[in-house]
Amino acid sequence: MNAADSAGLLLSGIEVAGTLAFALSGFIEATRKRMDIVGVAAVTFFAAFGGGTLRDLLLDHRPFFWVRHSGYVWIVLAMVVVGSVWLRAVHLSPSARPMLWADALGLGLFSASGSGMAWEIGQPAIVCALMGVVTGVFGGVMRDLLCNEVPAIFRDHRPYAVCSFAGAWAFLGVAQWAGPDWRALAAGIVVTAGLRLAALAFDWRVPGRRDAGS
Repeated sequence: MNAADSAGLLLSGIEVAGTLAFALSGFIEATRKRMDIVGVAAVTFFAAFGGGTLRDLLLDHRPFFWVRHSGYVWIVLAMVVVGSVWLRAVHLSPSARPMLWADALGLGLFSASGSGMAWEIGQPAIVCALMGVVTGVFGGVMRDLLCNEVPAIFRDHRPYAVCSFAGAWAFLGVAQWAGPDWRALAAGIVVTAGLRLAALAFDWRVPGRRDAGS
């Protein structure tokens, strides 16, 4: 197996992991909103596939990644069915914390994979970074909108897209030095997910509007 094949296989593995992480975040959030099975499935699918679909659309990749690899769809569908049956059997109501953890992991995985895929087709560095952000954040935006929430990226003031952007540049920096191999992808994942988890743990905030008199 040559280097290009190895890099492609690694990117595919990260994409699968990111898809599952965001699917889990969508499943948990939809369950917390007490949606029926159709609603849970819709939110889970949009969370899992939203970011990658928008990335493929912007980069003119056809067919979309989940169409090329239809096994992803079956895996996510199995998660919805098995997860719903299990939660009903044990009478468990998931909390928000596991959703935030899964979301942070998915953000890191998809930010790195989105940047890596743009790098593979020779896009400029700024486009690679933005593709990382688009891939990382859009699934979460779709999840929140379908759950009738203002997307977290716009309302909770804890760094989200900023973490994705920083992780994308971490990937690009290591890729420029060592090539877009596992080290660059690991740097992107660790920086993005690490910053997001730290922001949640320590309640880091980005500046927001202050009302008069506050």
